[in-house]
Amino acid sequence: MRSTSTLGPDADERTLALARRRFARRQWARRWLVWRSAAVGVLVLAVVGAGVWLVFSSSVLAVRGVRVEGTEVLDPRIVRARAAVPMGTPLATVDLGAIATRVEKLPAVASVDVSRSWPDQVRVLVRERVAVAVVERGGHLRGLDEHGVIFRDYLSRPADLPVLRMRAGTRADALAEAARVAGSLPHPLATRVSFVRVHTVDTISLALRDGRTVVWGSAASSPEKARVLAVLLHQKARVYDVSVPGQPVIRR
Repeated sequence: MRSTSTLGPDADERTLALARRRFARRQWARRWLVWRSAAVGVLVLAVVGAGVWLVFSSSVLAVRGVRVEGTEVLDPRIVRARAAVPMGTPLATVDLGAIATRVEKLPAVASVDVSRSWPDQVRVLVRERVAVAVVERGGHLRGLDEHGVIFRDYLSRPADLPVLRMRAGTRADALAEAARVAGSLPHPLATRVSFVRVHTVDTISLALRDGRTVVWGSAASSPEKARVLAVLLHQKARVYDVSVPGQPVIRR
């Protein structure tokens, strides 16, 4: 005898209802994921937009000051004036290259680095030229660096810097060559030099404070010439010729 079990109408209804609820939950979960992704996207865009506005358009991060560093010869007020930083402009939009170009035109500036110092400052880091010798121009003592650039005044001659003396009509390249010679002298030797005579680029000589003369030639091989001269100065002579350092000559 065979037995069979048959689901009644109520069981079928319950199964269909359960299936519908599961389907509805899946549909709601999918919609929620879509809505959540859209909401997150809108929020991200809002945050990014607010950040862009804050940095590039608002006055919250605007320039309120200029910090000048590295100056000894230059007055920081002169650097600020030449930098001409647009105060009140959003810091992110300030043209740093243009500021650097303006500051570099100051004679005493060898190089400059301009950067943003958040939240509201522009930083101007200056590297000044270093005087290696002094030249008299128009009745004034002027300092020049190792490249022959004249960039500052002196009220009196610095004790540790030689004076460049030249004939009328001495060319600028000869002056620059003499400056390179002066800049290459070791400090112990530089302090013994009274002045540097300049005729042409390869006829440069040193007049020492004790009256002796050093024929130097051009700036080529200056470190080697200085080493040779340090040995020769132990010998008594009037003239020391190191223009060819491999074959030095002394004249008594």
